[in-house]
Parts: sequence; structure tokens; C-alpha cells
Amino acid sequence: MKCMLPLVCCLLALTGPATLAQRLQPGFDKAEYIELLRVSSRQAGDSVFYAGVAAPKQFRRVYRSPVVGLDNRWDLWSNGRGTVVVSLRGTTQNNTSWLENFYAAMLPAKGELRLSKERTFRYELAQHPQAAVHAGWLLGMASLADDIASKIDSCYRRGTQDVVVLGHSQGGAIAYLLTSHLRNLQSRGELPADVRLKTYCSAAPKPGNLHYAYEYEAQTYGPNGGWGFNVVNAADWVPETPISIQTLTDFNPTNPFVGARGIIRKQSLPKRLALGYVYRQLDKPTRKAQRNYQRYLGTFASREVRKTLPEYQPGTYYASNNYVRTGRPVVLQPTAEYHRRFPDDPKRIFAHHLFLPYLYLAERLP
Repeated sequence: MKCMLPLVCCLLALTGPATLAQRLQPGFDKAEYIELLRVSSRQAGDSVFYAGVAAPKQFRRVYRSPVVGLDNRWDLWSNGRGTVVVSLRGTTQNNTSWLENFYAAMLPAKGELRLSKERTFRYELAQHPQAAVHAGWLLGMASLADDIASKIDSCYRRGTQDVVVLGHSQGGAIAYLLTSHLRNLQSRGELPADVRLKTYCSAAPKPGNLHYAYEYEAQTYGPNGGWGFNVVNAADWVPETPISIQTLTDFNPTNPFVGARGIIRKQSLPKRLALGYVYRQLDKPTRKAQRNYQRYLGTFASREVRKTLPEYQPGTYYASNNYVRTGRPVVLQPTAEYHRRFPDDPKRIFAHHLFLPYLYLAERLP
């Protein structure tokens, strides 16, 4: 499969003027998303997993990466007309893959990870000092990023400029971070500036905090909804995760809470006691919850990560877990007929998360 990549990229280079007519356009495209769902579904090795989902009509797979990191993998697909798709695998049945999801402390959106003694991954996914992202998915992205950037550059040198970044579920979470990384490489001149990136995060959980989301959305801003979409089935619980905890330190520095203690101290004794009590009752539980979050889903989880990646060393965790929904939302709203076809069932917790329900709802978009 690897040997096909140069051949396919050469074929793309020969498309000439026809390629220009097929260039990626900004905005959510229903047909484009449906075709990409079909591409994403083929990440599964078991055909039962994508039963009922037709094979892609326009794209064919030209490369499959080795499995790296915490059971991470990606595919490269081409339509033969100047567009390639970077398809990121979601969660597998492997416990290591699930560990990546549960490794949910936050790391700064700018820093470095030591993946091994020979490899330190430096990244800048956002510039704001308060921007932070999910540690597990950052590790997954870091494990794949160099291979992806190399293949994109290889295709670019043979004439391909349009790249779709795609992921469903965990793959969608990684797609956010990969998009930020690739755009940063472009800003530093390490990836050609005229590579056109468009991202579809499907059924994706929340990748980071509000300051990361602001920068991601600014990066993917554009006409007709821009270049980055978050497609969500409103009945699916996965996009509601990870659990969010907002503390007073998550606000911008200029806010009414920063001087609250000083204002309380200026009140009369009865008011001071009452207001001080209320303030502590509101502030302490969230700070305690955040510390526990970081302890169990950061420090403890990283020990499990090192059983698979013994030389892995994260940076210092960022004291926040204010996870938010990110990207331009495209909501797939279930109907009564949908719920008859895909009923709620406590024994089937992914009933609304798999490809078939997403495909059903996408096909019914106007």
C-alpha cells in the first residue's frame, strides 16, 4: 500500500486544469460529509462495524499508517482529482485506546511532549497562555503528526493542494488538534501556505478549553461557515464529554470575580460573614473537583500510559478542565422516525454514536 502513494500523487499532478475546478470550497457540504462518513467507516477492520454503510464512491485508500501511540492509526485517501483525505481512527476495543480517552487532564496548548529518548514533539496549537487541550488526544495526535505532515508535503510536491482532515469519535477529537498543528506548521513555513485545509470532526468529544476553542474557530473562520465543522447527533452522549469543570481561574483576567474578596472585606461584619460563606461554597467545590480530575485523570492515568510508552513524559498539567464544544456546529436533529429506528437502550450505549445513525440523519439534511 505504501508504494502506491508516489504513483497516486503523480496522477494527481497530471490532472492540470481539471483540478482547479474541483478545489475544496468553504462551508458545510452535505454530500461531501456523507462521502467522508463512508471513508471514515473504513477505518474499522471488522466489516460488521460498518454494516449498512456503503463504500466510498469518489475516494480510494492509498496509504495506511502503522499503529502507534495509544493504538492510533490514520489512512490517506485520494479522489484522483486533486483532493486527499487524512482519515483518523477513532476509539478501538483495545484498552490502550480507551486509556487515551480517560487520560483527560489538560496540557497547555503550547509546549512539548517527550515521546521517547530520541523524540520530543514540540507543538503550538494556540497562542493564548490560558489555552489548553486534552492530554490523551494530544499524545495521539503527536504520535501521528510527523507521518501525516510528511505525506501531505509529498503529495503537495506532486501537485496536490487540497487536504481534508477527518475523524469520527476519538478521531474527531484528534482532528481538531491536528488541524491546529498543521496550520501552525504553515505559519512557520514548515508546510506550504497554499495547502488548503478543511476539517470535519464527526461525533467528536470536546478537545480543549474555551481559549483553545476561540483560536481554533478563528483559524478555521471563513465564508459560508468556514473551514472547520463539528457534526453532532443531538442524541449522542459522546460529544458531551469530557466532563467540564469551570473555576473562577478559567475566566479572562478582567472579570468581576478577581476583586470579589476585597469587595467582601469592605462590607459590614454581618454581610462580610454571609457573603464570605457564600463565596467559599461556590468557589471551593469546583477547585476541589478540578484538582481531583487532574490527579486521577492526569497523574494516575499517565502512569498507565507509561506502561505502553515507557519513555513518555508530559509537560506540566494546566490547572483547568473547562472543556467546551469547539468548531462550527452542524447539528443532526433526531426525529420521531429516527427514534423508532434507533431507540434509546441502556444496554447499547453507542446506539446513537456509530456511523449508521449519523449517516441516516445526514442523508435527511435539507
